[in-house]
Amino acid sequence: TVEMLQPGDKVVLANGTWSDVEFVLKAQGVADQPIELTAEEPGKVIITGQSNLSFSGEHIVVSGLVFKDGYTPTGEVISFRTSKDELANNSRVTNVVVDNFSNPERNDTDIWVAIYGKNNQVDHNSLLNKENRGVTLAVRMNTEASRENNHVIEYNYFGPRQIFGSNGGETMRIGTSHYSREYSNTVVRYNYFDRTNGEHEIISNKACGNEFRGNVFFESQGTLTMRHGHYTVVEGNYFLGNRKPNTGGIRIINENQTVRNNYLYGLTGHRFRGALVIMNGVPNGPINRYDPVIDSVMDNNIVIDSDYIQLCAGADEERSAPPTGSSMSHNIIMSKTNLDPFTIYDDISGISFEGNVLNEEAGVSIESGFSKAPYSVTENEHGLRVPAQSLIDDIGFGEIKLPVTKEETGADFYPKTDKFVAFRTGSTISVAPGTNTILDALANSKPGDTLVLENGGEYLMTKYAFVKHPVTIKTESGEKALVRSGKASFFVIENGGALELENLWIDGADSPDQPGNNVVSTSKYSMTSNYSLIVRDCRVTDLDVNHTFDFLKVYRSTFADSVEILNTEMTNVTGSVLSLDKETDDLGIYNVENVTIKDSKFTDIQGAVANIYRGGTDESTFGPIVVVEGNEFTNTGLGSRNKTGASLKFHGVQKLHISDSEWNESAPLELY
Repeated sequence: TVEMLQPGDKVVLANGTWSDVEFVLKAQGVADQPIELTAEEPGKVIITGQSNLSFSGEHIVVSGLVFKDGYTPTGEVISFRTSKDELANNSRVTNVVVDNFSNPERNDTDIWVAIYGKNNQVDHNSLLNKENRGVTLAVRMNTEASRENNHVIEYNYFGPRQIFGSNGGETMRIGTSHYSREYSNTVVRYNYFDRTNGEHEIISNKACGNEFRGNVFFESQGTLTMRHGHYTVVEGNYFLGNRKPNTGGIRIINENQTVRNNYLYGLTGHRFRGALVIMNGVPNGPINRYDPVIDSVMDNNIVIDSDYIQLCAGADEERSAPPTGSSMSHNIIMSKTNLDPFTIYDDISGISFEGNVLNEEAGVSIESGFSKAPYSVTENEHGLRVPAQSLIDDIGFGEIKLPVTKEETGADFYPKTDKFVAFRTGSTISVAPGTNTILDALANSKPGDTLVLENGGEYLMTKYAFVKHPVTIKTESGEKALVRSGKASFFVIENGGALELENLWIDGADSPDQPGNNVVSTSKYSMTSNYSLIVRDCRVTDLDVNHTFDFLKVYRSTFADSVEILNTEMTNVTGSVLSLDKETDDLGIYNVENVTIKDSKFTDIQGAVANIYRGGTDESTFGPIVVVEGNEFTNTGLGSRNKTGASLKFHGVQKLHISDSEWNESAPLELY
């Protein structure tokens, strides 16, 4: 704890690693002589372990620090207060990094930057790779002293955030529903949101009077959402979806919202995640629900090659109030990816339409307010897809150019490298047949490496094969290598791991004579990093030494981005193939985002081939998304221990596609 500082004093932390420290700074600077807390050299002070920083007072500047590979023992990493009543005002956090400072318990909640007080500034910081529950940056308004705060959040780099698989994965939140009728007057401008995929509210606006200007959203799944609060301005932002799944734009809820002069390209999101969304509301609803859209405008926006514009989205028995007094005018909508971009869920008579332009091939059921023009989209000198210049001039949009680049944001000393490592991006390692040779190769492998087994070779593992990073294990085309294990699990995917298996013969003959074996298991403990599992061109036989021998077994607080079974044959399994059903509290939490089962054969599977569960009514997530295509199911799901009573059970799956598959003497499908 540092106190008794005078205006103009500077506290300099020595270069090096600081572990398990909780910094508390209370000081009173003045405008031209702030109190500074800084690093001896920017980026050379690494704060790790169970650490955090809180400060209060006036005119304090924090800079040059790096919080990395630890987590806060409290609820906040950087806090603009030292107690409920001691807040920071007129203060600044700049050129600071928080990278993977994630609680090891996936569902424990914390906030990385919590802004209290008034007239504070957060700029040129890098906040990336948050993996546990909780918003990355939050403006807190729980006392009068933190309302009408006039904060500025600018030129920050919000780096990749993986899909969280539940509510609580927002990148930014201003206010909460409790104080959403209060004014914050926060300005969010010139920030770069890079693949911030935590949940479908990238930014959750929950207060009045905020402005979002000149921000860039790059390949981010979700939307800038006006969840609560009125009098919001969303202007001059660029949304670059590049046709990535679930990428979205702007969602209007509440009163007197202004959405204008935004550029939206290549967005694929549907319903709440569309390019432009106007919601239905709850008439006279409680403060935590959806206020109706009243007197709001969505004007002068350019939408290119984006799939969905949603009007009266969310209409149901509760959300029964359509928009009123609102307008959608002078928007340019050019797309060949979906020629029927408008979806209308309720009465749109409360929205006026004027001067909007669609490409000639597109259809719209709205009777007036639209004209047609040729699809004349080209790439401009700034690398952006743009419509004809005459159309741009007609609405006075101005030059189409990113308002801020990735390089102009974030801490100037910290690289914007990607933590994610794809399969097969490393070295190739040849593995000789024998006992535990796979384990030896795994121990010496690096992220992205490929272990190549010999065609027809026989491999036995007498210990668990712990997978700690992305790795591929395969046989080249031709005769499959035979892999057996003497342990309850062949492979255990640990935090940070991911596994691809290709052209292998996996056999259970040497597995221990006990119930509950499996081929692939997640860690039994919380995994903050998402994993992937791909099984391609494999043969799996005789998982039958005892009952309940699963192919994949998962645990609570683990989450897969994707699980794929492709062109694979599985025969004689006493358990299930995919048991992805361990989050049963009905809170909207689930175990997997994407499941693909394609061109595969399943014979004599006593359990369910897939059991996927997502319970609850939370609307903050996209998945699970399941594709079942081109498969054969023979004598599946009929075992006496199969509690599902189904060959495939899908509970709460958000998007399901089943086609070109055949069931013979198998249990039915169960959908809920």
